[in-house]
Amino acid sequence: MTDCLFCKIVSGEVPAKVVRESARTVAFRDINPQAPTHVLVIPREHHSTVAELAAADADVLAEVLREAHQVAVDEGIAESGYRVVFNTGPQAGQTVFHVHAHVLGGRGLNWPPG
Repeated sequence: MTDCLFCKIVSGEVPAKVVRESARTVAFRDINPQAPTHVLVIPREHHSTVAELAAADADVLAEVLREAHQVAVDEGIAESGYRVVFNTGPQAGQTVFHVHAHVLGGRGLNWPPG
């Protein structure tokens, strides 16, 4: 999609602090972090929501989750704990409609959020 911010990050049109890449995913630091570690993991292919991705390609969704865990390992938060969040739809706080997993950690994360 030509007007999608995350598609532009995938294509290199918009810079990002990339921390991991695979053939089907890209992981980069959130520009407005909500925790000491806040990394977004996205599929390279555009899907608006996690529900859309799950219906279209469960293998890519599984890879997004594997990459999220590897980000936690690389960032040193896998042992202490981390959260993986998918916001789906405007009322859930989704502001960029290209599916993305938030990997959050590095401090205590209270529940429930928001």
